[in-house]
Amino acid sequence: MTSSTPPPHVALFPSAGMGHLLPFLRLAATLNSHGCHVTLITAEPTVSISESDHISTFLRFNPKINHQSLQVQPLDSSTDISDPFFKQFEAIRRSLHLVTPMLKSTSPPVTSIVTDITVSASMAEAVSELNIPSYVLCTTSAKFFSLVCRLPVLISDPVNFEAEKIQIPGVAPIAKSSIPPPFLIPGHFFVKELLANATSFPKFKGILINSFTEFEPQTLKALNDGKVMHGLPPVLPIGPLPAVDYPIKEVNEESQCRILQWLDTQPNRSVIYLSFGSRTALPVDQITEIAKALEICSYRFVWILKLSKVDKEDREDLVDILGQTFLNKVKNRGIVIKEWVDQEKILSHSATGGFVSHCGWNSIMEAAEWGVPVVAWPLFGDQRVNAEVVVDAGLGVWDRSWSGQRVVEAEEIVKKVAEVMDGGEMIMRRAELVRVEAMRAVGDGGSSDASYVKAFF
Repeated sequence: MTSSTPPPHVALFPSAGMGHLLPFLRLAATLNSHGCHVTLITAEPTVSISESDHISTFLRFNPKINHQSLQVQPLDSSTDISDPFFKQFEAIRRSLHLVTPMLKSTSPPVTSIVTDITVSASMAEAVSELNIPSYVLCTTSAKFFSLVCRLPVLISDPVNFEAEKIQIPGVAPIAKSSIPPPFLIPGHFFVKELLANATSFPKFKGILINSFTEFEPQTLKALNDGKVMHGLPPVLPIGPLPAVDYPIKEVNEESQCRILQWLDTQPNRSVIYLSFGSRTALPVDQITEIAKALEICSYRFVWILKLSKVDKEDREDLVDILGQTFLNKVKNRGIVIKEWVDQEKILSHSATGGFVSHCGWNSIMEAAEWGVPVVAWPLFGDQRVNAEVVVDAGLGVWDRSWSGQRVVEAEEIVKKVAEVMDGGEMIMRRAELVRVEAMRAVGDGGSSDASYVKAFF
């Protein structure tokens, strides 16, 4: 910008779930730090307490960011959607017509809008009369995004799904076992929404993606060369999106301090960190096997244990699930908590040597940013495709037989964790290379930095 050019005013609209909200908060803070006016529009009420708390705290510590609430009405009982987050996607979609008058009244005038990929089709229609550049923020990997882009072609001929490998032009083949099961069910609600969203992508000025060129070079090139989808606008990698430093209400400060102080006393790269994200509640029998593995092995560990899918329903205690005997046995070698943590502070700590992850994309980008090798344990959705990306990028290991459909036994877990924790210089060098490439991408003149300039300045 020149001194006489007014700064851009970017409106941001996330949908439901922490996995979608966090990238938008990080993007909001990044744009604000670059001198943009930013308006954050959020759907109320949120599905989880975590979302509500993060939004309110983020805004309190970023007072220059404007906030608008979109009040959505709950779906009636006749709507056949059981997943609370999918219900929210649909409720938001039906309320998006209210966004246009909201943006028209915003001062200074909005110069562009960034919307969540899950509601892109409805948003494209809602804001078409504003005649401003609009972007989609993709909160998953470029490889999974390529699958979404290709979905209309794949579904048009079911033979495509009969092969063991799904072929997308210019992209490394995707194992059929990595395809989310709903993709194979004709008429599934989720697939219908994805199809509508995919066909809307050419209506946008660009696709912003929380990845970086060096992490997914082949896929990003295929997307931008027009091999994956005809008419797709530029796909602009802007990751890894930097963390936003603000206190998180759900974080128990005593527990967080205990973890960090304990990590300070551990040797470099000696601790394995286990977390399965904000939406994943493991079954009790799988939790039991993880506990057995941690008891058997000699590794120091931090285990974040989630006991319910939606935090409003979490009522169980650690002792009830794990037993006091286990907690006593490992108390000098590890920490188990079920509160929300500031994950970046754990991954960035020099004592952390590995990360057992569900392969939610935010977690993978955080691991890449800090060069922490990953034991991939994908469970649903985009996570198996993301795990393929992790392995291809050299950031971690994956046993493809691990899934949400069976209980992984303790001995298997110990073996896979050992590959990362005792893998030696090779794994450490690969992870360090990813970290250096991530830093270069977001640095001045890097590939992700250039994407910001192209989209907003």
